[in-house]
Amino acid sequence: MAKKDYYDLLGVDKNVSAEELKKAYRKLAIKYHPDKNPGDKEAEEKFKEIAEAYGVLSDSDKKARYDRFGHEGVGGASGFGGQGGVNMEDIFSQFGDIFGDGSPFGSFFGGGGRSSGGRKAVRKGSDLRIKLKLNVEEIANGVEKKIKVKRYVSCKVCSGNGSKHGTSLQTCGTCQGSGQIRRVQQTMLGQMVTTNTCHTCNGEGKVVLDRCESCFGEGRVLEEDMISIKIPAGVAEGMQLSMSGKGNVPARGGVAGDLLIQIEEEEHAQLKRDGNNIIYDLPLNFVDAVLGKEVEIPVVGGRVKIQIKPGTQAGEVLRLKGKGFKDINGYGTGDQLIYVNIYTPKTVSSEEKSLLEKLRDSPNFQPKASGEGKSIFDKMKDFFK
Repeated sequence: MAKKDYYDLLGVDKNVSAEELKKAYRKLAIKYHPDKNPGDKEAEEKFKEIAEAYGVLSDSDKKARYDRFGHEGVGGASGFGGQGGVNMEDIFSQFGDIFGDGSPFGSFFGGGGRSSGGRKAVRKGSDLRIKLKLNVEEIANGVEKKIKVKRYVSCKVCSGNGSKHGTSLQTCGTCQGSGQIRRVQQTMLGQMVTTNTCHTCNGEGKVVLDRCESCFGEGRVLEEDMISIKIPAGVAEGMQLSMSGKGNVPARGGVAGDLLIQIEEEEHAQLKRDGNNIIYDLPLNFVDAVLGKEVEIPVVGGRVKIQIKPGTQAGEVLRLKGKGFKDINGYGTGDQLIYVNIYTPKTVSSEEKSLLEKLRDSPNFQPKASGEGKSIFDKMKDFFK
């Protein structure tokens, strides 16, 4: 039997807007919904047909293929339960929010909360957030930290179900295990069904008759847990790492939330960070700059000696290749950049002053107007070429 045209099924044309398409589908869904037509197989088939049509026309890619190739363009598949097989629960799952939770029509689709095959969604506990301060060495090399975290864990006495000795929970008598209260009322549009979370079991469908004395029926207890955290090299201030399943366990079953770790950098007394590079300001006295000298400077994890060549100028930048931070994404390693600052004393002794006076007019102590005497700006441009 040939398939019906999707546009004809919904009573719209090819230029229909998304909002008009939704309105058309909503109107027909109300008319042919199984809750309004109990036992009517013809209405149920019609409901499936319009759901299939809406599933294609509401998807821009599928709509484009359908407009060009017809049913062959979408493979004849509805998108519900596989090729040619429209499953009612999947329709509810995919289009359950078509009316909105606040509308009385929302109940036609289980209020947007029904899942495929009638299965309930697995509950997840809340996430935990902590701040972790790291020093320069830990950031540069990576580190494994063991920290204590207070979090809700599953109660060992009742195995997490909240009942005494872990005995089975009872099906809620109010909602009969569905977790929802279903109310039917007659309106001028026909029979309308609304659903609300069951107030007795809070939507769980089960109730604890005899509470566990350890967790008082919660199925979880607050404990101080020791957690090992592996921090990769190259993390930076403000980065957030996540550890799945190390957050809080929800009450009476479910999966634990995540542990979110926000990185903070501990300030170093001498080394500063600039991206993946490390900056060090080297104070150098005038004589050492003129004559040259071997000096010791701090680096990550210790100290190294470097040679200052004779005639080193103020503002020069020296580079220690690969002595910076590893890139967190694996794009190499930064450098340590050493900025030379020539120290000028504010006071000198009479003997020192006499020596300096003798040097004042020496030809080698006269500033160069051009040539080798480059500006700091020019030196920086040369450095980063």
